[in-house]
Amino acid sequence: MRKLFEWGGVAAGAILIAFGVVAIIMGINGRSTVRDSIKQEQIVGSGDMTPAAIAAEAKQAKLPDTIALPTCTVAGKAVVNGTTARCFAQYMRIHTFEATGGFTYSQMGRFAANPDAPATALAKGGGTDDAKYALVDPTTKQPVANGARNIWVTETALTTALNTSYLAENLSLFGVVVGVALLLSGIGFMILSLFGALRPSALRERSAQVAGKLAGAS
Repeated sequence: MRKLFEWGGVAAGAILIAFGVVAIIMGINGRSTVRDSIKQEQIVGSGDMTPAAIAAEAKQAKLPDTIALPTCTVAGKAVVNGTTARCFAQYMRIHTFEATGGFTYSQMGRFAANPDAPATALAKGGGTDDAKYALVDPTTKQPVANGARNIWVTETALTTALNTSYLAENLSLFGVVVGVALLLSGIGFMILSLFGALRPSALRERSAQVAGKLAGAS
């Protein structure tokens, strides 16, 4: 029975080592794929993508103090990994706020409002959701879309992709860490099984020998 447990421990250790190696390889490949995909977009941060520069722009645009400004720097740098992608996305959000006067997508109306639209028909961030008070395109005879609101649609799509890259890279790193943990656990199982951790009699005999030597020395 003891032999069965020993070989079972060796088998469990081998399986953990195999899983660990696979997890590490998958994590490294995933991280490499994320970075390669980001590099293909050839994104480079603009000159105002520093904390000091964006703070000055936000003040000039009279953005509310409640809007959190980026603390990272990506000015003049290529976006090549999840960290720089997330930083770039933070600056894109501030640029969008500057274009909309500090209002988000949900605070603006769907349509561009007529100059004579009543205040009750206007959204907090401008525009209107009521087609009766919207500007009408003379060609299509349809209400004109709120351009400032549409900026948020584009910004959300791009920043979501960038933030997803950041998430994916960190998940890949987590996979590598889990793989290392599995690898070490497997090695530990095999060491315990192969070197007599399941042999209490041998351990007691060794302990008795050490105790005897200590007693003789005293």
